[in-house]
Amino acid sequence: MSEELHTHDHGHTHAHEQTAAVLNRLARAIGHLEAVRRMVEDGRDCSEVLIQLAAVRSALAGTSRIILKDHMEHCIVDAVAAHDPSAMEELERAIDRLLK
Repeated sequence: MSEELHTHDHGHTHAHEQTAAVLNRLARAIGHLEAVRRMVEDGRDCSEVLIQLAAVRSALAGTSRIILKDHMEHCIVDAVAAHDPSAMEELERAIDRLLK
């Protein structure tokens, strides 16, 4: 799997090992969301639309899990090694926003 390098404002660099998996899951979520739009345009049954929206939410949640895991395994580990306490603060803010 190819790795993509990423540099944070606070200076450490790491590789995103799950880029392909994230892009795949985002493409799946986009496909589900486009299906929802078509369903609404076509006047489809509300319960069918809600089921499709649940698929969008599930795809996004899966994407979030992959990104969070990658972030903890690389960004946070690198930040701790570099004695960068701001990384944990950033992670907490990101998790708070994700869970809203």
